[in-house]
Amino acid sequence: MPGGRLTDQDRRDIAAGLAEGLTYAEIARRMERPTSTVSREVTRNGGPGDYRAERARRATAHRARRTKPPASATSQDALDALDTPDAQGRDAASVREFEERFTALLVQQGLSRMTARILTCLYMTDTGALTSAEFVRRLRVSPASVSKSIAYLESQELVRREREGGRRPERYLIDDDVWYRAWLASARTNAMLADVAREGAAILGEGTPAGTRLSDVGRFLHHANEDAFAAAEHWRQVIARERTATARTPERPRAT
Repeated sequence: MPGGRLTDQDRRDIAAGLAEGLTYAEIARRMERPTSTVSREVTRNGGPGDYRAERARRATAHRARRTKPPASATSQDALDALDTPDAQGRDAASVREFEERFTALLVQQGLSRMTARILTCLYMTDTGALTSAEFVRRLRVSPASVSKSIAYLESQELVRREREGGRRPERYLIDDDVWYRAWLASARTNAMLADVAREGAAILGEGTPAGTRLSDVGRFLHHANEDAFAAAEHWRQVIARERTATARTPERPRAT
C-alpha cells in the first residue's frame, strides 16, 4: 500500500526506526513506503528527535478536522505549479523529499519551523525571490506568519528586501553572499562573547579557577574566530571567482 494513508502501526514502526538511528530511506524500505512519506510524516510531527507515534496520530486527526481550502485556493495552486521546480523537468517527489529534509535540518539548527519553511522556499525558487503574497499561496500560511519569519531572517542577514523602481509589492530574496553575511553576524556575537569572557577573567582574577576558565573561553573564541574569518573570506573569494568565470564561459553550440 505505498500510496495509502499511514496506520497507527506505521507510525509505531517509524518511531522504532528513528530510535534505532535508521535513516528515512531505511525506515521507508522496511515499511515498503516512499521515503518522502516517512520524511514528511516525521517533519510534520516534531522532527527526528521528537517524533512520537501517538502524538503524531492525534496531530494528523486534528489536521483532518480542519476546514478544507476553498476551490479558488486549489485553482491557484494549479497556476502556481507552473513555476514550481518540477515544471523545470525535475522529479516532483524527489524535490518534495529534499524540501522536507532541508527544512528539518534548519529546524535542528534552531530556526522555528515556519522560519525554516520560508528560508527553504526561497532557496528552492530559481529566482531566489518571492513576495509575501507568493509565500502565503505556496505555503498556505497567514501573512502575519510570513512577516514575523521574514523579520527574524532579516535580523540574521539571511534575507533582504527590495522594491524595484519603487513599485509594490516588496520582494524578499537571498543572494550569493547570504551565508557569508550571516556568518559575519554570528562571528560578531562570538567576538563580543570573547571580550566579555576576558573581562570576567580580569574581574575574578586570572589566577583563580573561575578566572582561568573564563580566560580560556575568551582566548579560544578569539583565536577560533580569527581563523574562521580568514577561511570564510578566502572561500568567499574563491567561489566568487569561480562563479564569475562560469558566467563568462560561452555556452557550447549543440551538435546537430
